[in-house]
Amino acid sequence: MIPFSPPRLDQKTVDEVSKVLLSGWITTGPRTKEFEVKLSEFLGARKTICLSSATAGMELVLRWLGVKEGDEVIVPAYTYCATANVVVHCGAKPVMVDINTKDFNISVEEIKKNITEKTKAIIPVDIGGLPCDMDEIMDLVQQTDVVSKFNAQTEVQEQLGRILVMSDAAHSVGASYKGKKVGAISDFTVFSFHAVKNLTTAEGGAVCMNLPESFDLDAVYQNLNVMSLHGQSKDALAKSKIGNWRYDVSEPGYKCNMMDIQAAIGLVELERYPETLERRREIVQYYDERFKQKEWAIRPLFEDEEKTSSFHLYLLRVKGANEAQRDQIMSKIFEKQVSVNVHFQPLPLLTAYKKRGYQMADYPKAFGAYENEISLPVYFNLTDDNIKTVIDVVIESVEEVIG
Repeated sequence: MIPFSPPRLDQKTVDEVSKVLLSGWITTGPRTKEFEVKLSEFLGARKTICLSSATAGMELVLRWLGVKEGDEVIVPAYTYCATANVVVHCGAKPVMVDINTKDFNISVEEIKKNITEKTKAIIPVDIGGLPCDMDEIMDLVQQTDVVSKFNAQTEVQEQLGRILVMSDAAHSVGASYKGKKVGAISDFTVFSFHAVKNLTTAEGGAVCMNLPESFDLDAVYQNLNVMSLHGQSKDALAKSKIGNWRYDVSEPGYKCNMMDIQAAIGLVELERYPETLERRREIVQYYDERFKQKEWAIRPLFEDEEKTSSFHLYLLRVKGANEAQRDQIMSKIFEKQVSVNVHFQPLPLLTAYKKRGYQMADYPKAFGAYENEISLPVYFNLTDDNIKTVIDVVIESVEEVIG
């Protein structure tokens, strides 16, 4: 069976993790801090904090902003549930909007239609690693008519003076937009390092900060760091110094710090990431060359004059196929020993959001993209022979079902 997305782990990874295990320091410490600095350098971010997941990072940012019951946060209907779950955890309402027809990303036009006096944040999502229309989104939140609606209710919101933009860039390490890497564009950018991501730490995530100059990013970093450790004023590394045991807890926080074990994996991954990215580019180009010969194949966008993807997913769509046919095609592909997936089930299809009143019929473009989408394997160790097998199996399976 050709797997869908195994991580790239080898002896170099094992050696670096072993060093951490034998060092006597395995939780948040020097490796994590080094990883934060190197991520900032690689991404062009002004400040970065590493955490246990992207989800934790998004929720910490919303808590820092003061998002609460009665507030609204705009999210795409087409995304993984984590994007909306963090809004619900804060007691606020996820306001779902539809996507573009040219790609799988959030529609700026739909964002504007849904901004109200209750809107505190927008979370655009880079599906498959293709950046959203970030200049348009950042310009939108600074337009006079939009700013005039903004109802600041906390000191942070007063200081910002507008809707916050937090990119859910879970897929986007290494992607770029108008010459800048994703991570250096929106107020906050949140990355995932989950096991299936193109840069992994097994589990983990990072928050990159690029707030306006009026913000002290060292203070913001410290706030997020404290809140990731139960609100405790000192982490384990600081407390380990002689006579430095006493600490305070300023607010009931969370437990979502990254460990040095994870950071060791991340440092290996980051060092060789250009090689990883280039191989992923080669794989999607192989797919494109074959599938462009098929009239039924709707190929995903990876690059244009403004954007370059991180090549995280190959989101193939089968023209004219309905949901049932797509599922039948996938079953045939699996029978032929190739693993595929679907990214994603739109949020209104999920029970958690159906019971909150969201209806799929309100997001026709999201459903249209989902119903005939099949994600193909893309990972560093996928061989050329594997790629040929995947392509042959997909073509054969599609044509068995739709002719």
